[in-house]
Amino acid sequence: MRELLKTVYTGIFDSKTIENIAEVAVFKSFKKGDVILDIGQSIHFIPLVLNGAVKVMREDSIRGELLLYYLISGDTCTMTATCCTSNKISSIRVIADTAVDLAFIPNSYFNHWLSTSETWRNFILQSYSKRLDEMIVAVDSLAFSNMEERVITYLLQKMRLEDNRILTVTHAEIASDLNSSRVVISRILKKLESDEKILLLRNEIRILL
Repeated sequence: MRELLKTVYTGIFDSKTIENIAEVAVFKSFKKGDVILDIGQSIHFIPLVLNGAVKVMREDSIRGELLLYYLISGDTCTMTATCCTSNKISSIRVIADTAVDLAFIPNSYFNHWLSTSETWRNFILQSYSKRLDEMIVAVDSLAFSNMEERVITYLLQKMRLEDNRILTVTHAEIASDLNSSRVVISRILKKLESDEKILLLRNEIRILL
């Protein structure tokens, strides 16, 4: 995975920072559906995504789970960085959306490189900005969009994420990510199919938009 790290993050980090990361990182692989980080856990690392995709969820005891954003190759989860710098436990759940390889950076190096590596510092600041924008979109969608619009946005987001018009996803998974019921999601998907916006297959959805 060291070579994959260099391939993905060359152009993001300078060569010295990449070598430093390769020396201290713990490399791990996860299967689709694996919980990488759960709510209430102590955080001792910053993850860098090498390949695949993960989704970051927030949970409410009354309303259930809410999808905040996805992370793909070349991304990091800055919410874990926030917890690291303030010694807080995790308020999010990070789940493998596909098979995924990650490089975990220990907290102490994260803080040290903020002051010693310009490319690391820029990467973290840009990541904060990007994640904030994505969370604003998620909140706006929840507050101002009806469920059909949210389903369409969700499907298009996954299509771009996977670079594939055929999505392997169940109605129950969509319902969980959008904090809705399976019955409601199935009804909306049937309507979208009748509107010729999607084609429903067995555990797959073909995007026609």
